[in-house]
Amino acid sequence: MKKSTKKAVAGAGLAAAAVAAAAGAYFLYGTKEGKKTRKKIASWALKAKGEVLEKLEQAKTTSEASYKKAVSEVMAKYKKLKREHGPEVEAVARELHSYWNHLKKHLK
Repeated sequence: MKKSTKKAVAGAGLAAAAVAAAAGAYFLYGTKEGKKTRKKIASWALKAKGEVLEKLEQAKTTSEASYKKAVSEVMAKYKKLKREHGPEVEAVARELHSYWNHLKKHLK
């Protein structure tokens, strides 16, 4: 692999990690109701958000499509596991999908 290609791959990995870190911070602290959200959030929802962050870190590219795919995959899993929390799962999924506009600012 050429040196420039290695640098590009490393840069992409660092960019994905930076976006994942920004997403994590925003999930808990970036909203007006962050404190309230942190108190009310169920442990499974926090775990789901962590899984989305892991998928972002593993992604080859960080784009709206890859972000929304990660959210959809993780939340589909939780929808099956947490059937009794259906409305909450859907609310967390909507919340996660809505974060893309904030996160893309950190990509520039």
